Amino acid sequence: MRLKDKVALITGGARGIGRAFAAAYVREGASVVIGDIDLSAAERAAADIGPACSAMYMNVADVGSIQACVDRVVDKTGRIDILINNAALFDLAPIVDITPESYDRLFSVNVRGVLFTMQAVARHMIAAGKGGKIINLASQAGRRGEALVAVYCATKAAVISLTQSAGLNLIKHGINVNAIAPGVVDGEHWDHVDALFSQYEGLPRGEKKRRVGEGVPFGRMAKPEDLVGCAIFLASSESDYVVSQTYNVDGGQWMS
Repeated sequence: MRLKDKVALITGGARGIGRAFAAAYVREGASVVIGDIDLSAAERAAADIGPACSAMYMNVADVGSIQACVDRVVDKTGRIDILINNAALFDLAPIVDITPESYDRLFSVNVRGVLFTMQAVARHMIAAGKGGKIINLASQAGRRGEALVAVYCATKAAVISLTQSAGLNLIKHGINVNAIAPGVVDGEHWDHVDALFSQYEGLPRGEKKRRVGEGVPFGRMAKPEDLVGCAIFLASSESDYVVSQTYNVDGGQWMS
């Protein structure tokens, strides 16, 4: 019960990593609000997790939607103690095929959404005067470039940088900002990634996923549940002295 009586907002929590975090936080005693653009999926996830979890519509590409969701959470629960910026989009293409539309779409969610959701929640936390925890989802893709993944890599590098700057700025208010950088995480997201790699690398479906999994030093791709321990630590009082850090939880794929 390390998060007993805390209130957490998790963006993009209807499935995958966000849903795993929501379930884990409820087990640790928190009340969780899933903010997601797919409200029906978020409501199903909340119903499966239990009465301490609820769902609200939230489009992190729309600053008005961000503010409306944050205001509704505060109206409903009285506060937000923990924010997880998990919502993200993925795309890939060679440099010569990248479109402005793909660039704008990824940056609007992966970077703009992270920044302005942090801003909205931090303003509330500062006003409440009780500090808080903000956890951003970065990626091993933010640690290095990848030939076909330039835009996504750039967005996740930006998340790492925003985490560092926001952490330094907000710690004076007792708000810890840190990030988690997963490696390759199995799930429906990777089915989409595998299909894109198949298109550009001429591989049969499933082959890229198989190769990537075999390349992880741990011996397999991650499951969302593999990231839960770090997410609980960063949301708890145990991480009070941790500021502006990005933790690699990737089975040994990147060392820093």
